[in-house]
Amino acid sequence: MKFSLTWLKDYLETTATVTEICDALNAIGLEVEGVEDPAEKLAGFRIAHVLTAARHPDADKLQVLTVDTGDGQPLQVVCGAPNARAGMKGVLGLPGATVPANGMVLRKSAIRGVESNGMMCSTRELELGDDHDGIIELPDDAPVGTAFADYHGSDPVIEVAVTPNRPDCMGVYGIARDLAAKGLGTLKPIAMPAFRAAGACPVEIRTEDPEGCPAFYGRVVKRVTNGASPDWLQARLKSAGQRPISLLVDLTNYLMLGFGRPAHAYDLAKLQGAVVARRAKDGEEVLALNEKTYTLDAEMTVIADDAGVHDIAGIMGGEHSGVSESTTDVLLEIAYFDPARIGATGRKLGLSSDARTRFERGVDPAFLDDGLDLLTGLIVEMAGGTPSEVVRAGSPPSEPKVIAFDPGLTLRLGGVDVAEGEQKRILESLGFAVGADWQVTCPLRRHDIEGPADLVEEVVRIHGLDKVASVALPRVEGVARPTATPQQKLERGLRRAAAASGLNEAVTWSFLPEWAAEHFAGEGQALWVLANPISEDLKAMRPSLLPGLLIAAKRNADRGAETSRLFEIGRRYFRGQAGLSDEKPTLGIVLAGEKTQRGWQSGKAKAFDAYDAKALALQLLEAAGAPVANLMVMGEAGGQFHPGQSATLRLGPKVVLARFGMVHPATLKAFDMDGPVAAVELFLDAIPAKKGAAFARPGFNPPALQAVTRDFAFLVPASLAAGDLVRAVQGADKAAITGVRVFDVFAGQGVPEGHKSVAIEVTLQPGEASFKDAELKAIAEKVVAAAAKLGGELRG
Repeated sequence: MKFSLTWLKDYLETTATVTEICDALNAIGLEVEGVEDPAEKLAGFRIAHVLTAARHPDADKLQVLTVDTGDGQPLQVVCGAPNARAGMKGVLGLPGATVPANGMVLRKSAIRGVESNGMMCSTRELELGDDHDGIIELPDDAPVGTAFADYHGSDPVIEVAVTPNRPDCMGVYGIARDLAAKGLGTLKPIAMPAFRAAGACPVEIRTEDPEGCPAFYGRVVKRVTNGASPDWLQARLKSAGQRPISLLVDLTNYLMLGFGRPAHAYDLAKLQGAVVARRAKDGEEVLALNEKTYTLDAEMTVIADDAGVHDIAGIMGGEHSGVSESTTDVLLEIAYFDPARIGATGRKLGLSSDARTRFERGVDPAFLDDGLDLLTGLIVEMAGGTPSEVVRAGSPPSEPKVIAFDPGLTLRLGGVDVAEGEQKRILESLGFAVGADWQVTCPLRRHDIEGPADLVEEVVRIHGLDKVASVALPRVEGVARPTATPQQKLERGLRRAAAASGLNEAVTWSFLPEWAAEHFAGEGQALWVLANPISEDLKAMRPSLLPGLLIAAKRNADRGAETSRLFEIGRRYFRGQAGLSDEKPTLGIVLAGEKTQRGWQSGKAKAFDAYDAKALALQLLEAAGAPVANLMVMGEAGGQFHPGQSATLRLGPKVVLARFGMVHPATLKAFDMDGPVAAVELFLDAIPAKKGAAFARPGFNPPALQAVTRDFAFLVPASLAAGDLVRAVQGADKAAITGVRVFDVFAGQGVPEGHKSVAIEVTLQPGEASFKDAELKAIAEKVVAAAAKLGGELRG
């Protein structure tokens, strides 16, 4: 929110400087985002007296002026303004000055062969108005040589960030109230212009939506004269970033920005019948003041007459009923709308406005009558007219909240020792009523106050947040206890393991384009789609980490990167039970481009394959503590993967720890990528937690006897996975068999059709004594029997 120092001093009697005011605002929790001082923009511009004006020798529309800047040494200036003439006083920009309107730095130069020592300026060039037809003409008594900023007057503009819980500070008067409580001055009472109401309101006003619009007040002012606003009003609106439009519109904006109370003015001639606050009908449309048409539904509150909807209640007025220069009779409306309804309507329509910002946070329900009288008085004072009596439909919330407060809580909770008398003064200066028994009655405008802790915050922030001492947290004696959770430790270890394996960490958005999210969504899986995304390309919450990594790899390739080895640890998002968000920790990997470059030793460049993805998956699962030896390799990696070159790693048939393989050509086409590309996704939430993990690893005791290896070759069905055979053999004798690995797979001559030969090496570890022949024979029989259960037959 922006406001000028002059506007603030309309409500606050103070001698504080801009710096002191900004320091106080920061101290009470209203963060100052910036200060604009017009004197800085007008540096280098002086009041000058035009001594002579002669026609330029080489240009019909230019004049050569001699101007006096007060130092006794007249300067020559070339000027093209039609009103430039000898004897006038204007504003001269000297060499080195920067023109505010376009940022041009003035310098001594030759214009059509004639030297010019600066520029005579117009109001538009100095950003003081829209007039650009001629240069500024100052009164005859303007002091020559004086800095124009000092003559014009410097009115600094302060911009503060008002948090959503402080709607009472969405007007300059509310900010002045806080500064007065801080001790920076005295809050002035609101100056209510005097006027006399005459006769009943000729328009019926009612509310048919007491939930959305509990209170709807209005009155008619006839025979007004609309036109341009006075300079003081325009200056205040401009300081807030508002463009002056007309007196009637500007006064409603002045009420909103000055006192946080939105209101609306209708051209009475454009209304038909009663003016009603009601629910919209499904499919009703309204052309708003921003010249856009909005389709409404029955959950929205509107202001309408017999002809139709004129106003999206609390958000934006309609184009058809707005006031204009020809307006003579006006209906003034001021209302209290349900904040939740306003917020929901604004989000659904994607429509923001200054009024919505205030209504959805909660305006002061006690300022309806005073707000309407203030607006009416200002209109009568400046635009004339005769106001009618007020029509009040409904009533706003009027029951104040009463909180039992213990002043000792300020020290216990806030950490600041504030005297009880000072606490009472602070609360009363903010509008709270404090009883003798410390029963605190909250003003209706303070929707954010819910309990004693909020009152502590009020006292502490006005007393000074900078006075809260920094206190270290208590330390436990001895060695510091670990603070990382098991999940954090797991992700930290995996991050290190992935980086050590040659992968580069990527951090991508948790949002995706809707098409990318749908491509990776599981069957029947509902996406989380944002109602108000920051852009259409970041609309859906990601159901997988792979699309973000594929987009990153595509971007790398477009910029000339031959290889991308990317990994990311993050969350996937799903709709859980009861429609709640369900987040799954995941590690994703994308391998794109060349695995090895071409060379005289390796020959042609090689791409990544499914075995590279599988090796990484197993390596990282082992680093995560998963029982890799017990994993099963099964299919169904998902439609995004190549069906013949992908698989899943599972603990049993249902618990999927990872999926890996080559990305499907259709997926590559959807992401506009050239293949081949390998990918891995580890589902960290599925990895079983370690049981009974000790603080330190047990000591390593190497076996006393040397291990023995035995080789077996089995004829097995061609469809049997070698991993299944390895797993079966390993379980044949868990005490003696410590390792099984495949060292040959053969199919062809000598092997029956539909079969393959798989050769495995089995490592046997003796315990207390060496194996005897009978023991080795028994183990071999167990191995053969285990293979036979899978259809395997020992080759002769």
